[in-house]
Amino acid sequence: MQSKTKQFLIILIPVQIIVLQVLKYFPEFIETYYSTGIFPLISEALRFTFGWIPFSVGDIFYLIFSILIVRWFFKNLIKVRRDPKSFFLDVFSTLSIVYLFFNLIWGLNYYRIPLHESLSIKKNYNTEQLIKITQQLIKKSNKIHLELGFQDSVKVETPYNNQQVFNKTINGYQKIQKKHANLNYQRASIKKSSWSLLLTYMGYSGYYNPLTGEAQVNDLIKHYMFPVVSCHEQAHQLGYAAENEANFIAVLATINNDDLFINYSGYIFALRYCLYEVARRDIDIYKEMLSTVHPGILKSYQEMQDFWRSYENPFENISKTVWDRFLKVNNQTNGIKSYNYMVGLIVNYYEGQSI
Repeated sequence: MQSKTKQFLIILIPVQIIVLQVLKYFPEFIETYYSTGIFPLISEALRFTFGWIPFSVGDIFYLIFSILIVRWFFKNLIKVRRDPKSFFLDVFSTLSIVYLFFNLIWGLNYYRIPLHESLSIKKNYNTEQLIKITQQLIKKSNKIHLELGFQDSVKVETPYNNQQVFNKTINGYQKIQKKHANLNYQRASIKKSSWSLLLTYMGYSGYYNPLTGEAQVNDLIKHYMFPVVSCHEQAHQLGYAAENEANFIAVLATINNDDLFINYSGYIFALRYCLYEVARRDIDIYKEMLSTVHPGILKSYQEMQDFWRSYENPFENISKTVWDRFLKVNNQTNGIKSYNYMVGLIVNYYEGQSI
């Protein structure tokens, strides 16, 4: 690129930032013209192009890009001292292009209408409402636990391999799209990540690859969370960028699935979040409610905690800090903590009806 072009691209960085700051005040515009207009076409085209390939194309792209970036920096280290201006232009003009491309193919979804508004439900709730929903979740989780053929003290084991779970998740989306048209999921593209070990050390269960539209799931996860994580990443493919919203959609997709084990995965996932919120509000009520949960369910929670604890490392804290900052920059004001606001969606969505 010529020097003038690079200068223009660098000037474009603050322009992009300003435009995004303005767009966050017009979520209806983003929802209508991008999230439910242009993006579904982009996402489905990417899933059509890469979904049939049995391995993660996005992981390969990231590997190639990482190698090229490292190679470029090593080749241009001498350029920093000899011609720092040229080096500066190269780096920031490239970042400008990447930032623009990212927002066009995915990032604008962070500025769409909040899910509670599009579903016409409230986001606030009181402790009484929370307790009522949590009790329903406990009752339902205990019931399915027994229906799966396990004693109440025994941890439920998954009857499927990971690919079978991927295949079964589509059913839940087919069910909920009858009520919520925007959750219509076609042309599946969900795969195990080739970088599952790295994801685990970073503390992540999966991720959405905007370059290829693939939903990537950590293949090392062997606990009850695997179906929920799969549906969570599929929700990202539908343009729901906020983590709390993707979690809630994952709950809908799992508990509405025809498969009992996938139902169970969704129910105890939602229950864990609600129990955490009860504990935060009233520890005595939490202890009382916890005593009514089947010990086998609590063992599943413990299994998940033990899995993540076995991979704890300083790099995880760094990656989580970076991700938290990324979310805040992209209109998620609560950062990683926004995951916990899923409870409000559950309580208000199911209030007045049986879970």
